[in-house]
Order: sequence, then structure tokens, then C-alpha cells
Amino acid sequence: MNYYINIGTNIGNRKANIDRAARLIEQRFGGKVVISSPFDSAPWGFESENRFLNVGLKLATTEAPEDVLHALHSIEIEMGSPCHRNADGSYADRIIDIDIIAIDDLVISSESLVVPHLHIAERDFVLAPMAEIAPHWRHPLTGLTAAEMLENLH
Repeated sequence: MNYYINIGTNIGNRKANIDRAARLIEQRFGGKVVISSPFDSAPWGFESENRFLNVGLKLATTEAPEDVLHALHSIEIEMGSPCHRNADGSYADRIIDIDIIAIDDLVISSESLVVPHLHIAERDFVLAPMAEIAPHWRHPLTGLTAAEMLENLH
């Protein structure tokens, strides 16, 4: 299965944070990953002076979605970013945030995992990297590519 992941950071050395997260994902899953160009953006859903740097990452693995999700959360914790929300539930600055955006054409809606990601069509920092690493991927519910969703944002 192809997992499409978004990695974001807005604290510290953003490039180093992303490089480390990508390296840890490669090591954990024992394979080569495809990484997009970095995408610099303002915070989404909250106010902060710290801009985000995001990349898309394509990972091919036969591991189950819940196992991949657990591994990605473990990497976030290892990097010192166990939670990206404040006590009131609002978004917060973070060292690293790793999200599964899509898994091929799967649709999953469980308590712990929703794919495609609920906010995919609203976030240019997800769509631009996704369009680069997966130009032929189509949202299984809308039929739109990442590039088409990005075009709809503008």
C-alpha cells in the first residue's frame, strides 16, 4: 500500500526537524520514501508568529494502517512533540506533526484514523506536496486529484 503522509513543523530548525522525521520513518519501515519539495506557510487554524514548513512523503509498506499510525505517533513522541493541541483543544506550535493524509484509494473512518484526511481539500500545505509526490492519486470520494483540489482553493 502507498501511504501519503504530511510532515509539518514550526518550532526550531524546521528543515532539520523534517529531515529527522523522514529519516526515522525510513528507518522504521525499512524502505525508501519519496519526499516532496518543502512548502512554507502560515499556521492553519490558529495564530502564531512561527511559520510552518511542510513536506509530503510517500511510503510503500504492507503494514496495517493502525500500525503505521502508531509508529508515526511514536516518532512524534521521540522527537519531543507528543501533542499538537493546547489543553482547550486548540492547535499549538509544534516541533513535528506527522499525519496520514491518504492510503491509496482506501476510505477509513475509525475512532483513531480517518483517511482521506478530513481537511485535505482545505489545506494548500497538504495539497501542493501531495500533487508533487502523487500527481495521479484521486480522492476516493470526490474523484479529484490533489492538483484539482488545490486549484479549487484559489
